[in-house]
Amino acid sequence: MDRNQDTAYLPGFSSLTKKKKIEWLAKRSGIPVEQFEKFSCTIEGIGLIYDSLSENTVAHFSLPFGIAPGFRINGRDYILPLVTEESSVVAALARAAKIWYTRGGFNAVVTGTVKKGQIHFFWSGGITQLNPVFPVLKKKLMAGIHPITENMERRGGGVLNVTLIDNTDKLGNYYQLDVDFGTGEAMGANFINSVLEKMAEITRTFMVSEFPYITPPEINMAILSNYTPDCIAEARVECPVNRLENIVKGMSAKEFADRFEKAVRIAKVNLSRAVTHNKGIFNGIDSLALATGNDWRALESAGHAYAVRDGEYRGLTNIDISNGMFRFYIKLPVNIGTTGGVTTVHPLAGIALKIMDNPSVNELMQLFAVAGLAANFSAITALIGQGIQAGHMKLHLQNILIQLNASDSQKQKAKEYFRNKKITYSDVSEFLKKTP
Repeated sequence: MDRNQDTAYLPGFSSLTKKKKIEWLAKRSGIPVEQFEKFSCTIEGIGLIYDSLSENTVAHFSLPFGIAPGFRINGRDYILPLVTEESSVVAALARAAKIWYTRGGFNAVVTGTVKKGQIHFFWSGGITQLNPVFPVLKKKLMAGIHPITENMERRGGGVLNVTLIDNTDKLGNYYQLDVDFGTGEAMGANFINSVLEKMAEITRTFMVSEFPYITPPEINMAILSNYTPDCIAEARVECPVNRLENIVKGMSAKEFADRFEKAVRIAKVNLSRAVTHNKGIFNGIDSLALATGNDWRALESAGHAYAVRDGEYRGLTNIDISNGMFRFYIKLPVNIGTTGGVTTVHPLAGIALKIMDNPSVNELMQLFAVAGLAANFSAITALIGQGIQAGHMKLHLQNILIQLNASDSQKQKAKEYFRNKKITYSDVSEFLKKTP
């Protein structure tokens, strides 16, 4: 089809049936309708659920659902479900679990569960006028939102506090209501936004009534914040340094601890390394988030903001080696839920939670912190040892074989041949050319 004579704009596209959407896309792209149908789940009921999770769905993009077994966390055994296309991520978590299982396991704790939201508004009056009436406004806000918060309050959540912030030194006439929330077992995004929008309405009405001689405030936004520095989970591992012998083959315990410590500290002072260091942490966190139907984008944005909270972007993990002990730990925002949204709707998210024995939200926050710490531990261990590519490419061999259309027989022979050899795309390609 001549794209110059065609348009990708089709009014009313979202209201078409899925079949019509696919037919239109197939005609325009030249991709057969059967290709889209081939990659759509046909299991009764589940396909409709997948379709409903997004907009303009024409197929279902599948990712592997794997597990990392053998995690010892706070004295209990866990299996972590992970959704990722990168096999080395699953292998990394499983390896960390195995290493630490006999060295005391992981310990984790939640030190805060406060979520955040703000009402951003512009007003030409002054803070000296707002401060005296703010206590009255606060009472009206709490009373006005009660019909929305009533059910959440029964579950121990609701609005915890409201603070007035003067931002006029940063932007002309700019004020903010900063609102703290508790959301129980849910991440609570829809709940928070509903409350904030009602608060914005009450705020405007109140200020018009209180200050009729000043231009009414402009409510610019009422929205949750994905930065949750008071919704924190921590995880750590520790053992005597002398128990780190041969974690990297041939490397003494003292050398391992020394090289590991330097790698963590490099990520505290070097921006380029810090970004990749933290990406490795989120390899584990994102995989667990996808498996449980949680918002990995919110987790990443909060985590990266937390990494720069002192003005310098730094690695999120920390280390302490003193008195003969090796201590490696992480502290970061983890705003997730065990109910609501995709977590409740997606059938595999429910299975993922069941695999972990249906954890409470606080328990799941701890598991997220452990996933991040475990991923980072294995990445650093590989980097200070044989390097990241040896293990990564061995796990990536399967993907290379698929790309090169290897037969089952060739795949088996390739795995045997490259068992103890360096793996590159070109080497695998040459091997297949010589192997029937």
